[in-house]
Amino acid sequence: RPYSEYRDSGVKWLGEIPAHWEVTRLRQLVGHIEQGWSPDCENREADADEWGVLKAGCVNRGAFLEFEHKALPSTLRPIPALEIRKGDLLMSRASGSRDLVGSVAVVPECRPHLLLCDKVFRLHTESTAGHRRFIAYAMNSRIVRWQIESVISGGSGLAINVAQKAVKDLVLVHPPLDERQTIGGYLDRETAKIDALVARKERLIELLQEKRAALITRAVTRGLDPNVPMKDSGVEWLGEIPAHWEVKRVDHTAEILRGKFTHRPRNDPSLYDGRYPFIQTGDVARAQKVITGYRQTLNEQGFAVSKMFPSGTLVMTIAANIGDVAVLDFAACFPDSIVGFIPRDGVHRDYLYYVFLAMKPELLREAPVNTQGNLNVERVRSPRTQVTLPNTTEQIAIIDFLDRETTTLDALIAKVREAIDHLKEFRTALISAAVTGKIDVRTASAEATVGQGGTR
Repeated sequence: RPYSEYRDSGVKWLGEIPAHWEVTRLRQLVGHIEQGWSPDCENREADADEWGVLKAGCVNRGAFLEFEHKALPSTLRPIPALEIRKGDLLMSRASGSRDLVGSVAVVPECRPHLLLCDKVFRLHTESTAGHRRFIAYAMNSRIVRWQIESVISGGSGLAINVAQKAVKDLVLVHPPLDERQTIGGYLDRETAKIDALVARKERLIELLQEKRAALITRAVTRGLDPNVPMKDSGVEWLGEIPAHWEVKRVDHTAEILRGKFTHRPRNDPSLYDGRYPFIQTGDVARAQKVITGYRQTLNEQGFAVSKMFPSGTLVMTIAANIGDVAVLDFAACFPDSIVGFIPRDGVHRDYLYYVFLAMKPELLREAPVNTQGNLNVERVRSPRTQVTLPNTTEQIAIIDFLDRETTTLDALIAKVREAIDHLKEFRTALISAAVTGKIDVRTASAEATVGQGGTR
């Protein structure tokens, strides 16, 4: 319910606020903003007895993530004054992602020996936990997020950041201390409920995706007839297969096209903004089976150093998102991080699409462990990479079955994702309404206290 009395805030874009609340700037609530240290660290998490330095992503959408840190080399001495402690109010000041800049969180229980980095601010304010929680919620609300968006600096290829002065100038609505504590407690409870529901729905998506993967694998390794005689395939990942099926090397089922991009560096702007579609690994990952659009194009110079695949090609990523597959809906250029497949006689392209989806875990196991995570194209065509091949009639039956079943599962996953989006939007709206006084949560908080064993 709303408060009983409101007044004009005096800030045009803020509108009315509860009559007994004040409008203030963050500089009046925060005595000091501290910035940390970012030495060259080891590319791993710190062991329990080691010091670590936080990374920019340690504050993410209102949550503190203690695992987002790197180990401080033993040759460097830590600065104990920069150690993070329970109750600290942290703000992400710089990131490669605009959405993460300005996110604020209160540190819960966390491991010792973590140091503040120079990409994160520590906001020194009143010691009361309720006050800090209220500030964190207010800083993550829509009215403050809008202000932060307007003062963020940095562009393409640069760290996007926000300056201390801009942070201190942020406008907040400021209720009395007892209400700040009440609102913080209320939002802790209500956002926890929403977060738990989101977590359950995210787990449901994981289960549906696991069911989808198992369905595909079973269909392309066991077929659709549960009573068919079986035989050992001789291939570990395939196991037993229908006795009348064949096992063939990938390069015996399709001609393999290798992508190409010989020019270095790849970010040379003179190669882009032309008339030739240029597909990259992210385009394959985002596709729902068929690639129908693209985000990048090449001009004549770029076309000369790349490789054009024809429309209808089945493509697979062999770097970054290893093993992602999709069907190309138009002719396009491809880099060497993607290979194409043109099925041979007796092999249906969409059957290979599902076989490759089932084979992805095997391809990931075979990928060399290095910083690039690349899968050499020769590994794809090697004798060890084998797939099942039923006759064309069974291939088409399996395609029809999997198209139908995966479409149903995909629609259900999409609905769950939509529900998650709505819950997150509601969470944001609830926080904004509470910290700007659009709703009065005092009665709800009192009822919650009684329900938990409190007294009237």
